[in-house]
Amino acid sequence: MKHRILVVEDEDKLRRVIELHLSSSGYEVDKAGTAEEALPLAGRADLVLTDLRLPGMDGLELLSILHRQDSRVPVILMTAFGTVEKAVEAMKAGAVDFLMKPFSLDHLVAVIAKALEFRALRDENLQLREELGRRYAFDNIVGHSPGMQEIFATVMRVAPTRATVLLAGESGVGKDLIARAIHFHSPRRDRPFVKINCTAIPENLMESELFGFEKGAFTGAVAPKPGKFELADTGTAFLDEIGDVPGVIQVKLLRVLQEREFERLGSNKTRHIDVRILAATNRDLRAALEEGTFREDLYYRLNVLPINIPPLRERREDIPFLAEYFVKKLANQTGAIAESISDGAIQQLMQYNWPGNVRELENVIERSLVLSAGVRLEAADIKLDVNPRAATESFLPDGMTLEAHEQTIIREALRRANGNKSQAARLLGLTRNALRYRLSQMGMEDKTP
Repeated sequence: MKHRILVVEDEDKLRRVIELHLSSSGYEVDKAGTAEEALPLAGRADLVLTDLRLPGMDGLELLSILHRQDSRVPVILMTAFGTVEKAVEAMKAGAVDFLMKPFSLDHLVAVIAKALEFRALRDENLQLREELGRRYAFDNIVGHSPGMQEIFATVMRVAPTRATVLLAGESGVGKDLIARAIHFHSPRRDRPFVKINCTAIPENLMESELFGFEKGAFTGAVAPKPGKFELADTGTAFLDEIGDVPGVIQVKLLRVLQEREFERLGSNKTRHIDVRILAATNRDLRAALEEGTFREDLYYRLNVLPINIPPLRERREDIPFLAEYFVKKLANQTGAIAESISDGAIQQLMQYNWPGNVRELENVIERSLVLSAGVRLEAADIKLDVNPRAATESFLPDGMTLEAHEQTIIREALRRANGNKSQAARLLGLTRNALRYRLSQMGMEDKTP
């Protein structure tokens, strides 16, 4: 489609010359002799070119009105009475450029093309941000279980703050998505989100990656480079797998958390940043404290607002919704013809223990879609990642850990005993105190005497 330019110029001859040249350059042109005539035409313009001095309302007043109506439409001001002060005033008011008369028509076309290109890039950036926002909205992070609904409520409470959040949970439960949801529901949503994968950075490079370095700081440092925290300034830094950070770096991280300051490698200059810290771990940091591998002061600085994300096996009611979501999401990407998933296939997914959590479920759905030939995923299409040798040699059900199997047996005993813990303990061959201990480990509060 041709771009439409609105030309606002009170000199008839100049207005006609500009119209003819822009038309010959491939633009559609609307024209007006006053700002008042231009306002009804501005709604369909891709760009407005207006004189500064006009009869009645002047160009700056017109610019102000247009900017309030739609700030995306670029406005170029032109004048024969230009000064530096006027140009600065126009740019502050929102003009994209300021042309001094007389100007060449070829230069005018070049300025218009540049302004339209800038608008296209800005619109594309806005669209990408909107898509990111939709991606990390809660309706795209599937969680119908009470545990996940509670997490969503917590996210909405903590997102507007700048408090540090520590996300805990097994690998694959979705800590990354929750961290991004916190960022995209915060006042920093339009600022940088920098993910730092602590396990992917070699220990000898971690300091320079996190805090940057100056030229000559080490062999190969031919130019200064900002670190991850500088890149995240005014936004959010997400420290994934924080439990794997070596002790010498933990001291420097503590300073960033406490003082929001650091020095680049090879520099004595203290740099201050405004960054919100989110962290995630699949390790038991309390155990790491006892082992002496994680600093206690850093732990308490990180653990301001803890969010524990349950594994998929503890929220099985989410599996049908997740499976349907992944089928719809991945069908087009894989070129599969399947559009839905059967109850039998869902039942098979429900019986598996998902040691890899949501990430493993997504991989299984993708694999099953690629290998399926029907319009619906059936139970026979579900390809679980089960080791055949382990399945034949193990006493445990497929995909189930010893701990999970023990918990399943305890729950079944309680069900058969109608909640009577003394009777359940006899069924299990345990003392009542031993059962109470196991229930406390499972997080099941023992309220019965």
